[in-house]
Amino acid sequence: MGKIELAGGNPIVSQTDVFPDDYQDFFENGAVALHLIGADGTILRANQAELDLLGYAADEYIGRHISEFHIDADTISEMLARLRAGEKLVRFPARMRANDGSIKHVETTSSAQFRNGEFINTRCFTVDVTEIVDVRRQLARKDEEMRQVLEALPAAVYTTDARGKITYFNHAAAELAGREPIVGEDEWCVTFRLFTADGQPLPHKECPMAIALRENRPIRGVEAMAQRPDGSMFPFLPFPTPMRNDDGELTGAVNMLVDISDRKLAKSNQRVFLDELNHRVKNNMMMLCALLRSAERESDSREARIVLGDAAQRVGAMAAAQHALYTEHGRSEVDAKNFVNAVCDSARQAFSENVALHIDVDAGSLANDVTMPLALILNELLTNAAKHGCDEAGNCEIWISLKQLDGDFLLTVRDNGPGFNFKVTGRRSSGTGLVAGLVRQLRGSFSVAPGPGARCTVRFPGQFQPESNLDL
Repeated sequence: MGKIELAGGNPIVSQTDVFPDDYQDFFENGAVALHLIGADGTILRANQAELDLLGYAADEYIGRHISEFHIDADTISEMLARLRAGEKLVRFPARMRANDGSIKHVETTSSAQFRNGEFINTRCFTVDVTEIVDVRRQLARKDEEMRQVLEALPAAVYTTDARGKITYFNHAAAELAGREPIVGEDEWCVTFRLFTADGQPLPHKECPMAIALRENRPIRGVEAMAQRPDGSMFPFLPFPTPMRNDDGELTGAVNMLVDISDRKLAKSNQRVFLDELNHRVKNNMMMLCALLRSAERESDSREARIVLGDAAQRVGAMAAAQHALYTEHGRSEVDAKNFVNAVCDSARQAFSENVALHIDVDAGSLANDVTMPLALILNELLTNAAKHGCDEAGNCEIWISLKQLDGDFLLTVRDNGPGFNFKVTGRRSSGTGLVAGLVRQLRGSFSVAPGPGARCTVRFPGQFQPESNLDL
């Protein structure tokens, strides 16, 4: 191949002086870019892969100083200095200028050849990592964009590694927690102290985030309380979610903490409002009941007194149901036993001391939509039993039962009197017409077993959509 010459025409070294013939093919046809640099930094030789990498012809590249092709002068100066000092360079990053003006990001692995302690040349393997660098930059840019998004979120967000160590938290997380978490040291959660929803201490290693990492699954629907370093508390909902790599291996988790203080306050205010409303409704019903009783006493008409007395008793039953419903902790259902006892106590006030009530309830809870019609039904059945079941001396025993059977509720009112014939008394007499209409509202059934010890039975579904505007 002849001798390599500088621009002035003086030969530097022959090809055979640099490489024996046995290594010519290895050097020239190697797939990895390779070049030799002399002691003064001159490029002594370069294979085709090197020339193709940068896009130069051999006479444009070989024989020139290597610094002419490096973008960063400090980088190539450091590389040469370290090689002359006998160091080996392994995947040393640098930027080189290609013939078309583009910049190539490369990694150079190189070691120098010394003879009698004198630096002869250095062998440089060059790998193009431009695409890798571009991908890294894109990932870094996306990471930064994601970080900006997370910082802009009003919700508290933080991440951990697979062991639970905090790796990132946004400004909202630090603000909510009232502290700056220590990345790489704090574990499981950014909060100072944790408690369960009912105020019991909750160790961080048992918090929802710790469970999500330990069991490798998202945790939802768990409410907790956190304490800030200043002692203030706040309720929140966590949403810990594991993160996995392409192989499905757990790499960490992300968690979002949603402050529900406003929701709790609104719920508390709603409860106060409902309690106040219930109190006023109950008082108004009781006042109406008292007015009806007063009108009953002052009326000279026997028929008017009967009508007013029945109306007062029915309003009293509704007031009892209202009181039973809203003294519960919940607002969607009422304890069946408390409900039946309240309605029976209200009805008992209109009975003589000789009327004994025996109550047996084993029915759990009643939906609030059931309470008003059921209170009126029970009141009418008790009134009928006391009216038709007492002897001449006014003595009577009444048995009240409310149970569940095959998903339905079964209300039974039985007395020890002579009984009555439902077909004979008729739909509108003895309050049975009202009962029948209310039972239809519950989408249930009503039956009366006549004869001694009349037995009235109401059966209605546990889950139902109540009818309205019925002809009672």
